[in-house]
Amino acid sequence: MKALRRQLDRLAPHFDKGGRLERFYPLWEAIDTGLYTPPHVTRGAAHVRDAMDLKRMMILVVIAALPCVLMAIFNTGLQANLAIDPARAGGLDGWRHAVIRALGVGYAPDSWLANGVHGALYFLPLYAVTMAVGGAWEVLFAIVRKVEVNEGFFVTGLLFPLILPPTTPLWQAALAISFGVVLAKEVFGGTGMNFVNPALAARAFLFFAYPASMSGDRVWNAVPPGAAVDGFSGATLLAQMRQMATPFEQAGLSWWHAFIGFEPGSLGETSALACLIGAAVIAFTGVGSWRIMIATALGTMAMSLAFNAIGSATNPWFAVPFWWHMVLGGWAFAAAFMVTDPVTAPFSNAGRWVYGLLIGAFIVLIRVVNPAYPESVMLVILFMNVMAPLIDHVFVRANVRRRQRRLGVGHGQ
Repeated sequence: MKALRRQLDRLAPHFDKGGRLERFYPLWEAIDTGLYTPPHVTRGAAHVRDAMDLKRMMILVVIAALPCVLMAIFNTGLQANLAIDPARAGGLDGWRHAVIRALGVGYAPDSWLANGVHGALYFLPLYAVTMAVGGAWEVLFAIVRKVEVNEGFFVTGLLFPLILPPTTPLWQAALAISFGVVLAKEVFGGTGMNFVNPALAARAFLFFAYPASMSGDRVWNAVPPGAAVDGFSGATLLAQMRQMATPFEQAGLSWWHAFIGFEPGSLGETSALACLIGAAVIAFTGVGSWRIMIATALGTMAMSLAFNAIGSATNPWFAVPFWWHMVLGGWAFAAAFMVTDPVTAPFSNAGRWVYGLLIGAFIVLIRVVNPAYPESVMLVILFMNVMAPLIDHVFVRANVRRRQRRLGVGHGQ
């Protein structure tokens, strides 16, 4: 075998382009690749296995998110139509109302068409701006690096509008997605090399850059003053429940209503049912880790039950059961689409369990203990994105030490 290798190495220069033996070059490549390590090998973690390439992965995530998109459109229109006084509907200003009047669909909250059209007029502009601006950055970096544009942005471009309030200004969405694509993704090498989720990084940019309009009890309002209804202001279910001193059921709140998603909130985060359907698609196809999903739920349950057992005479949130935590805020959407991001989550199976458990536990911890900010999902996931490499390092080193002890190999050998 060594003699064959020496002969192939001696003939290799003749296989260069223009050489006399150029026609034998495919044979040379086949022999060399079959007997020895090819020159181009995977050095790091690859997100491709079996027949699941990057394009298929991204398309499957987009398909999984479609129930959330449909629910975002319908519920946003429903919340806006519920707040509109029919007597004043004809005098509302703005391009959305001009379109509604031109189409003649009206503002009836019991009309699927009216709700769908009204909600689409909120979602589609945000989605179009996100795709146009973020896609332009992706193309620009691909041209500069002389590489092909991949499908990675299709997922980020869809998930980002779904975690925004419906009334987010379009210029803020453009600015935020620019931050997420450029500074949270492309500067680290592009798709597969970012260490935090670009969509969440873009959302965090808005949260810290424009706190007056992107945080507080009334940020998720689908129809703020001057938009759909003059003088209307509302809060998310999570913010409303923060002010309650009685059990939610006694206050007239329905868990099933919250589970289906007919409440004010971010565009795609209100319906736990739609998120559950998406999670099932992601887990069944293997695009995302079911271990992380289950671990996130277990972490939420464990921390919630711990607070239930401790109890508090001054903080009623100690008594909130875990099934309420799972339908409030962005918990369901995060458990389905954000924590399962294969780029920013741990690669080891044991690490995925720890990762999900900590995310679920921290979400409940901040919700219950922190009196200022009722939601915590976004910041918890970004924090755990940063911790994911450390979690993997701990488990990889532990596996190496166990293997060394089993084989009787000392350190450094």
